[in-house]
Amino acid sequence: MKMNAIIAGVGMTRFGKHMETGLKALGGEAVEAAIKDAGLEKEAIEAAFVGNAAAGLITGQECIRGQVVLRSVGIGKIPVINVENACASASTALNQAAAMITAGMYDVVLALGVEKLYHEDKRKSFSAFSGAVDVEALAQIMERLKAGAREGGAEKAASGAGENRSMFMDIYASAARAHMKAWGTTVQQFARISAKNSFHGSLNPRAQFREALTIEDVLSAPMIAEPLTRPMCSPIGDGAAAVVLVSERKARQLGITNPVRVATSVLHSGWDRGTEENGTADLCVKEAYQEAGLGPQDLSLVECHDASAPAELMAYESIGLCAKGEGGALVDSGATTLGGRVPVNTSGGLLRKGHPVGATGIAQIVEITEQLQGRAGQRQVEGAKVGLAHNGGGNIGSDAAAMCVTVLTR
Repeated sequence: MKMNAIIAGVGMTRFGKHMETGLKALGGEAVEAAIKDAGLEKEAIEAAFVGNAAAGLITGQECIRGQVVLRSVGIGKIPVINVENACASASTALNQAAAMITAGMYDVVLALGVEKLYHEDKRKSFSAFSGAVDVEALAQIMERLKAGAREGGAEKAASGAGENRSMFMDIYASAARAHMKAWGTTVQQFARISAKNSFHGSLNPRAQFREALTIEDVLSAPMIAEPLTRPMCSPIGDGAAAVVLVSERKARQLGITNPVRVATSVLHSGWDRGTEENGTADLCVKEAYQEAGLGPQDLSLVECHDASAPAELMAYESIGLCAKGEGGALVDSGATTLGGRVPVNTSGGLLRKGHPVGATGIAQIVEITEQLQGRAGQRQVEGAKVGLAHNGGGNIGSDAAAMCVTVLTR
């Protein structure tokens, strides 16, 4: 929907392996930073939407996740709405918070995404992803993935899904092989995306991985599920990100004269569609452009859901940065690298910044906000005015179960 919310402050932890840090400490750090950035007191927050996907499984904290995190930093009384929507949990929380501001229900709303995925038992971490598909059809899904891998000669992808890796890497690997077959996309082009994002991540002090990789480094890394090597797959992680949204009236009171606005946030679920019909991402992007009165040519930068390198390449096509089948040529051109026509994942993306699933969507908003405000440091996009965030979650059939596309302008 078309929005009328203004970002007053943002905050974020470093993403990574925080085995000794709990959900409350991670979430609290991001909340405190966002409120401080907004120049507000905690008492100014009128409502909060808290995104989380896997705390119940990983930590045992069910039912009142947001209330527990917020009470730990002295925020109570207010309505707290817990939002669970797979990897789109945080972007969904932001969508709902912005909608409440737009509707005139509140003047100041907090949106938080927080997640802990690391666990001593890796199978427990990976099982969080197995729950983001139709579990009643899980056996059939796994068999279909294995059969497709065998048919394509993908030896690694034919076993181990959900045990030594997230099963979503097998879903992405299958989509990658199909894209290669249909359009001639190459493994080198996928590797170029990983190398590009590693360069961007090397400039981001909050990124989980800071090492810059070459295309050769990516290609020579261990194979996870053909054609995906390890750097082509997003890692699991722990972390939190938060945004304080305000109404135009409150922004004037705060003296915000050149605001970052949530121009639109579009949320859809997948559906049973025809094989030739465009998917959820295409639908969200089309609506977002219409509601914001913008097009792909107006974008200064994009943060997209690169849970795998092929996912970013396919997102180029859904977002309209290029035509269908031309994602490989686009990354080869350098257009999506810092300094290019429309840099993608200047944060390092999920591949390098990390992917604590319930925090990812708002982490994208933090990056774009700081870019539009000119405070992104070494990775600053010159003259950034418009940013698009693309965040999907879960899988049913051949598409994401949830998809959220948000456009920020300044």
